[in-house]
Amino acid sequence: MFDVGRSKRAQRAFAFDDITIVPSRRTRGEEEVSLQWRIDAYTFAFPVLAAPMDSVMSPATAIKIGQLGGLGVVNLEGLWTRYDDPQPQLEEIIAIEDPIEATRRMQKIYAEPIKPELIGKRVAEIREAGVPTAGALSPQNTQAYAQAVVDSGVDFFVIRGTTVSAEHVSSELEPLNLKKFIYELDVPVIVGGCATYQAALHLMRTGAAGVLVGFGGGAAYTSRSVLGVAVPMASAVSDVAAARRDYLDESGGRYVHVIADGSVVNSGDIAKAIACGADAVMVGSPLARAEEAPGRGYHWGPEAWHDTLPRGERAEFSTVGSLERILLGPSTVPDGTMNLVGALRKAMATTGYTEIKEFQRVEIVVG
Repeated sequence: MFDVGRSKRAQRAFAFDDITIVPSRRTRGEEEVSLQWRIDAYTFAFPVLAAPMDSVMSPATAIKIGQLGGLGVVNLEGLWTRYDDPQPQLEEIIAIEDPIEATRRMQKIYAEPIKPELIGKRVAEIREAGVPTAGALSPQNTQAYAQAVVDSGVDFFVIRGTTVSAEHVSSELEPLNLKKFIYELDVPVIVGGCATYQAALHLMRTGAAGVLVGFGGGAAYTSRSVLGVAVPMASAVSDVAAARRDYLDESGGRYVHVIADGSVVNSGDIAKAIACGADAVMVGSPLARAEEAPGRGYHWGPEAWHDTLPRGERAEFSTVGSLERILLGPSTVPDGTMNLVGALRKAMATTGYTEIKEFQRVEIVVG
């Protein structure tokens, strides 16, 4: 603990950039490494989820991610469920040069009401391609549109917000009772973000299949400067992994998946997240660089269009290649933004591990 003046004490916390992974005495051939990730009744070829951000995920890109072996999560309160054809709105957001004007325009574009019938239509498009489906709502909109999401036949229901609590208190609105809500659903729920041991433990007790760690949208996210809220991800993932371990004992063997969601900008961050205890990672900005991404190199999250307090910005990246090359390679750049899956496989082989669960025990050091 550190003294912050005379009246506050603070714990030291570490970001992914602060740590590195330590090789062991053994190495493995890459062909020996399995990256399979199983959650609920579904098995994926690699532990990567695409974040529910309109600049990254459309029904078409969600299908592509699924065909490649991952899981694409569509934002069910984004452009795809507000407009029958969101392409003109996407083009407009991309074309605006002034960042302040871009925020103002996004607030107006996203003021269009969500249409429940479009939720079913978008999920049906993905299901027809034969890949697992996942849709995300914010906690504020979950009760209003949950039935439409369930009726659509999603395989995973994601409740994703800046900070999601199992004990939300409000004098104006009836809070979402997560435990009752999840109990009554027939589909597995992934919920977050959270960043502390206690908050994660409470979310696990609601019956969630997975917990998102972090606050998402790292490259296009400004909650640290707007709200002063942030927790370095290496420490956050490690704390939530400890909650998973203790909840496993408390529940008599129920395993809740820990999914790192935030500050994952390159393949090294994916490896570090799993080394800190994550079962999988949710990525946004690496996939925003894909040629197929709806934002065509521009990237923004749900916080960017908040009607009274935007906490995100429209970031700009250069495109580097197709979704397939960004995920599976081959890479043509040396900065860890392509062949994300291949880099994780190489990191595990280099340190002598063949399974994701084993790699969570790898030694790390503070750099």
